[in-house]
Amino acid sequence: MKLILIFIGLLSGIISGMGIGGGTLLIPALTIFMHMEQKAAQNINLLYFIPTGLIALWIHAKSKRIQWKALIALVLSGMIGAVGGVFLASYINGNFLRKLFGFFLLVMGIIEFLKKGSKKTS
Repeated sequence: MKLILIFIGLLSGIISGMGIGGGTLLIPALTIFMHMEQKAAQNINLLYFIPTGLIALWIHAKSKRIQWKALIALVLSGMIGAVGGVFLASYINGNFLRKLFGFFLLVMGIIEFLKKGSKKTS
């Protein structure tokens, strides 16, 4: 059990460090391989990404790859949205939440797959 958790944490950390979004791996891995409830996996995801996100932010900031104005606007509005999300998630059935999360990942994957070209952003 510990070895799979270490592997999941390491792989998710690598993905999040690249800015891809490690939660897209962490949550399904915890629910599938650790048989964890969806809400419990999402709660772990939230706590997991505080230290890993701060480390990645520090490294990217040192390399001057952060758009601070965009970051501040996103963080402030995201904090407000998080309050609403917590209350909403407490009223949604965990099974439905899991399916909703899977649908979201599927839609995002299709959009990414169908995108033409790539724009470089710094």
